[in-house]
Amino acid sequence: MRLLSIQVGKPRAVPVPAGAASGPLFRTDKPWRTGYGKRPVLGPIVLGRENLAGDGQADKRHHGGPDMAVLAYSGEHYPRWRTELAIPTLPHGAFAENFTIEGADESTVCLGDIWAVGDAQLQISQPRKPCINIAKYWNRNDLLQRVVATGRYGWYLRVLREGLIESGQEIRLIARPHPAWSVARAMEVRLARARHPAAAAELAALPALGDDWRTRLSREE
Repeated sequence: MRLLSIQVGKPRAVPVPAGAASGPLFRTDKPWRTGYGKRPVLGPIVLGRENLAGDGQADKRHHGGPDMAVLAYSGEHYPRWRTELAIPTLPHGAFAENFTIEGADESTVCLGDIWAVGDAQLQISQPRKPCINIAKYWNRNDLLQRVVATGRYGWYLRVLREGLIESGQEIRLIARPHPAWSVARAMEVRLARARHPAAAAELAALPALGDDWRTRLSREE
Protein backbone atom coordinates (compact mmCIF):
# COMPACT_ATOMS: atom_id res chain seq x y z
CA MET A 1 0.00 0.00 0.00
CA ARG A 2 1.07 3.57 -0.53
CA LEU A 3 0.01 6.93 0.85
CA LEU A 4 -0.91 8.70 -2.38
CA SER A 5 -1.74 12.04 -0.79
CA ILE A 6 -2.48 13.77 2.51
CA GLN A 7 -5.16 16.44 2.89
CA VAL A 8 -5.90 18.74 5.83
CA GLY A 9 -8.10 21.72 6.52
CA LYS A 10 -9.61 23.70 9.39
CA PRO A 11 -13.38 24.24 9.55
CA ARG A 12 -14.46 27.37 7.74
CA ALA A 13 -17.55 29.07 6.39
CA VAL A 14 -18.03 28.36 2.70
CA PRO A 15 -20.56 29.95 0.36
CA VAL A 16 -23.68 28.06 -0.57
CA PRO A 17 -23.02 26.61 -4.05
CA ALA A 18 -24.32 28.64 -6.96
CA GLY A 19 -27.72 27.41 -8.04
CA ALA A 20 -28.47 25.62 -4.77
CA ALA A 21 -32.07 25.85 -3.69
CA SER A 22 -33.10 26.32 -0.08
CA GLY A 23 -34.27 22.99 1.25
CA PRO A 24 -32.96 19.72 2.75
CA LEU A 25 -29.36 20.36 1.69
CA PHE A 26 -28.95 24.07 2.28
CA ARG A 27 -30.21 27.11 4.05
CA THR A 28 -29.43 29.81 1.54
CA ASP A 29 -29.57 32.63 4.09
CA LYS A 30 -26.14 31.95 5.60
CA PRO A 31 -22.78 30.33 4.76
CA TRP A 32 -22.14 26.73 5.64
CA ARG A 33 -19.38 25.89 8.14
CA THR A 34 -17.51 22.72 7.23
CA GLY A 35 -14.19 20.88 7.30
CA TYR A 36 -14.68 19.86 3.67
CA GLY A 37 -12.43 21.31 1.02
CA LYS A 38 -9.20 19.99 2.55
CA ARG A 39 -5.97 20.90 0.77
CA PRO A 40 -3.02 18.67 -0.15
CA VAL A 41 0.04 18.68 2.07
CA LEU A 42 3.48 18.99 0.49
CA GLY A 43 6.34 17.62 2.55
CA PRO A 44 6.38 16.03 6.01
CA ILE A 45 3.54 16.65 8.46
CA VAL A 46 3.06 15.80 12.12
CA LEU A 47 0.44 13.16 12.89
CA GLY A 48 -0.83 13.72 16.43
CA ARG A 49 -3.03 11.60 18.64
CA GLU A 50 -6.31 13.12 17.41
CA ASN A 51 -5.42 15.07 14.27
CA LEU A 52 -2.92 15.83 11.62
CA ALA A 53 -1.30 19.23 12.07
CA GLY A 54 -3.56 21.83 10.47
CA ASP A 55 -6.66 19.64 10.39
CA GLY A 56 -9.95 20.00 12.26
CA GLN A 57 -13.64 19.10 12.31
CA ALA A 58 -16.63 21.43 12.31
CA ASP A 59 -18.99 18.95 14.01
CA LYS A 60 -17.08 17.41 16.89
CA ARG A 61 -20.17 15.62 18.13
CA HIS A 62 -20.06 13.25 15.16
CA HIS A 63 -16.48 13.57 13.91
CA GLY A 64 -12.99 13.59 15.34
CA GLY A 65 -11.63 12.23 18.60
CA PRO A 66 -9.15 9.39 19.16
CA ASP A 67 -11.13 6.77 17.21
CA MET A 68 -11.63 9.09 14.24
CA ALA A 69 -8.28 10.84 14.13
CA VAL A 70 -7.71 10.16 10.42
CA LEU A 71 -10.14 9.46 7.58
CA ALA A 72 -8.80 7.23 4.79
CA TYR A 73 -10.23 6.68 1.31
CA SER A 74 -9.22 4.41 -1.54
CA GLY A 75 -7.45 6.06 -4.44
CA GLU A 76 -8.87 3.33 -6.67
CA HIS A 77 -12.33 4.88 -6.27
CA TYR A 78 -11.38 8.13 -7.98
CA PRO A 79 -11.27 7.04 -11.65
CA ARG A 80 -14.80 5.66 -11.28
CA TRP A 81 -16.11 8.72 -9.50
CA ARG A 82 -14.60 11.03 -12.11
CA THR A 83 -16.42 9.15 -14.84
CA GLU A 84 -19.71 8.65 -12.98
CA LEU A 85 -19.94 12.24 -11.77
CA ALA A 86 -18.55 13.71 -15.00
CA ILE A 87 -15.92 15.63 -13.01
CA PRO A 88 -12.63 14.64 -14.65
CA THR A 89 -10.63 16.87 -12.30
CA LEU A 90 -12.17 15.51 -9.08
CA PRO A 91 -9.22 15.84 -6.66
CA HIS A 92 -7.97 13.58 -3.91
CA GLY A 93 -9.66 14.77 -0.73
CA ALA A 94 -12.99 15.21 -2.50
CA PHE A 95 -14.63 12.96 0.09
CA ALA A 96 -13.02 14.86 2.99
CA GLU A 97 -10.40 12.17 3.55
CA ASN A 98 -7.04 12.91 5.11
CA PHE A 99 -5.32 9.91 3.51
CA THR A 100 -5.87 8.82 -0.08
CA ILE A 101 -4.55 5.26 -0.24
CA GLU A 102 -3.24 3.22 -3.15
CA GLY A 103 -3.66 -0.54 -2.98
CA ALA A 104 -6.50 -0.75 -0.47
CA ASP A 105 -10.27 -0.50 -0.38
CA GLU A 106 -13.17 -1.46 1.89
CA SER A 107 -13.02 -5.11 0.84
CA THR A 108 -9.29 -5.55 1.50
CA VAL A 109 -8.75 -3.74 4.82
CA CYS A 110 -10.05 -5.01 8.16
CA LEU A 111 -11.05 -3.55 11.48
CA GLY A 112 -8.06 -3.64 13.80
CA ASP A 113 -5.44 -3.61 11.04
CA ILE A 114 -2.29 -1.88 12.29
CA TRP A 115 -0.37 0.17 9.74
CA ALA A 116 3.10 1.64 9.88
CA VAL A 117 3.77 4.74 7.77
CA GLY A 118 6.71 7.06 8.25
CA ASP A 119 7.39 7.36 11.98
CA ALA A 120 3.78 6.63 12.92
CA GLN A 121 1.52 3.66 13.59
CA LEU A 122 -2.25 3.67 13.09
CA GLN A 123 -5.11 1.21 13.53
CA ILE A 124 -8.36 0.92 11.58
CA SER A 125 -11.13 1.62 14.07
CA GLN A 126 -14.40 1.73 12.12
CA PRO A 127 -15.98 2.27 8.72
CA ARG A 128 -16.89 5.80 7.81
CA LYS A 129 -20.67 6.16 7.84
CA PRO A 130 -21.14 8.94 5.30
CA CYS A 131 -23.41 11.87 6.02
CA ILE A 132 -25.27 14.46 3.97
CA ASN A 133 -22.22 16.73 3.95
CA ILE A 134 -20.87 14.80 0.96
CA ALA A 135 -23.90 15.79 -1.07
CA LYS A 136 -23.92 19.33 0.33
CA TYR A 137 -20.32 20.11 -0.56
CA TRP A 138 -20.67 18.97 -4.16
CA ASN A 139 -24.29 20.16 -4.47
CA ARG A 140 -25.33 16.72 -5.70
CA ASN A 141 -28.55 15.51 -4.09
CA ASP A 142 -27.85 11.92 -5.09
CA LEU A 143 -24.24 11.65 -3.99
CA LEU A 144 -24.83 10.22 -0.51
CA GLN A 145 -27.06 7.52 -1.99
CA ARG A 146 -24.39 6.76 -4.59
CA VAL A 147 -21.75 6.31 -1.91
CA VAL A 148 -24.00 3.88 -0.03
CA ALA A 149 -24.97 1.99 -3.19
CA THR A 150 -21.35 1.54 -4.29
CA GLY A 151 -19.91 0.80 -0.85
CA ARG A 152 -17.20 3.44 -1.32
CA TYR A 153 -17.37 4.65 2.26
CA GLY A 154 -13.83 5.05 3.51
CA TRP A 155 -12.66 4.19 7.02
CA TYR A 156 -11.30 5.81 10.16
CA LEU A 157 -8.01 5.20 11.94
CA ARG A 158 -6.80 5.84 15.47
CA VAL A 159 -3.19 6.84 16.09
CA LEU A 160 -1.14 4.35 18.10
CA ARG A 161 2.15 6.18 17.69
CA GLU A 162 2.54 9.81 16.72
CA GLY A 163 5.17 10.90 14.25
CA LEU A 164 6.14 12.51 10.97
CA ILE A 165 4.57 11.18 7.77
CA GLU A 166 4.69 12.26 4.13
CA SER A 167 2.81 11.63 0.90
CA GLY A 168 4.34 8.89 -1.25
CA GLN A 169 5.44 6.74 1.68
CA GLU A 170 4.81 3.02 1.83
CA ILE A 171 2.12 1.81 4.23
CA ARG A 172 3.05 -1.50 5.83
CA LEU A 173 0.49 -3.85 7.37
CA ILE A 174 2.07 -5.09 10.59
CA ALA A 175 -0.90 -6.80 12.28
CA ARG A 176 -4.37 -8.07 11.34
CA PRO A 177 -6.19 -9.24 14.49
CA HIS A 178 -9.67 -9.48 12.91
CA PRO A 179 -9.26 -10.93 9.38
CA ALA A 180 -12.95 -11.91 9.19
CA TRP A 181 -14.06 -8.29 9.59
CA SER A 182 -13.35 -6.28 6.49
CA VAL A 183 -14.60 -2.70 6.51
CA ALA A 184 -17.11 -3.70 3.82
CA ARG A 185 -18.50 -6.56 5.91
CA ALA A 186 -18.76 -4.38 9.01
CA MET A 187 -20.87 -1.85 7.13
CA GLU A 188 -23.05 -4.57 5.60
CA VAL A 189 -23.74 -6.01 9.05
CA ARG A 190 -24.62 -2.63 10.51
CA LEU A 191 -27.03 -1.85 7.69
CA ALA A 192 -28.67 -5.30 8.01
CA ARG A 193 -28.29 -5.75 11.77
CA ALA A 194 -31.98 -6.63 12.25
CA ARG A 195 -31.53 -9.66 9.98
CA HIS A 196 -28.17 -10.63 11.46
CA PRO A 197 -28.29 -9.93 15.21
CA ALA A 198 -25.59 -12.47 16.05
CA ALA A 199 -23.15 -10.92 13.59
CA ALA A 200 -24.01 -7.44 14.88
CA ALA A 201 -23.30 -8.56 18.45
CA GLU A 202 -19.99 -10.08 17.33
CA LEU A 203 -19.07 -6.85 15.60
CA ALA A 204 -19.94 -4.76 18.67
CA ALA A 205 -17.69 -6.98 20.79
CA LEU A 206 -14.56 -6.50 18.65
CA PRO A 207 -11.85 -4.92 20.85
CA ALA A 208 -10.61 -2.76 17.97
CA LEU A 209 -14.01 -1.27 17.12
CA GLY A 210 -14.41 2.45 17.81
CA ASP A 211 -16.60 3.48 20.73
CA ASP A 212 -18.93 5.47 18.47
CA TRP A 213 -19.83 2.38 16.45
CA ARG A 214 -20.05 0.17 19.53
CA THR A 215 -22.49 2.57 21.17
CA ARG A 216 -24.59 2.96 18.05
CA LEU A 217 -24.79 -0.79 17.46
CA SER A 218 -26.02 -1.26 21.01
CA ARG A 219 -28.66 1.44 20.60
CA GLU A 220 -29.80 0.14 17.24
CA GLU A 221 -30.23 -3.51 18.16
